[in-house]
Amino acid sequence: MTDGRCYPPRPVLAVSAAIFRGGKVLLVRRARSPGHGLFTLPGGAVEAGETLHQAIIREVGEETGLAIAPVALAGHREVIARDRAGRVERHFVILAFAVRWLAGEPNLNAEIDQCQWLDPAEVATLETTEGLAEIVAAALARLDEEPVQAKGG
Repeated sequence: MTDGRCYPPRPVLAVSAAIFRGGKVLLVRRARSPGHGLFTLPGGAVEAGETLHQAIIREVGEETGLAIAPVALAGHREVIARDRAGRVERHFVILAFAVRWLAGEPNLNAEIDQCQWLDPAEVATLETTEGLAEIVAAALARLDEEPVQAKGG
């Protein structure tokens, strides 16, 4: 069975969310491949007809049960995995967003076996997907740039 993500004819567009709450970022540990056992950001593939913000809200809701508000693009990563013959088995282009937590507590599921709210400086001490500490730092900087909206104005 194939879902179009194994041996794709072109890269798969995906989104991830650096979700911040009280100065801490949410990291999840993948319960299965790809990335089994690594800490990363929640996210997944963009579906046809969906905007990037719709995709990140949907993916985070499906993976963690959290309500979020995307703020800004924080960066991107490419994940290219080749099989033993050198063929491209997986190719993801992942757009990472700086995101504010709105409500909920993270849930574990078949894709995620651990969730942690961490100080951004702690990310570099974990076994993570490539470049995660840099993406988290960029996301935090984007949140710091965002003006706080006054309520009732």
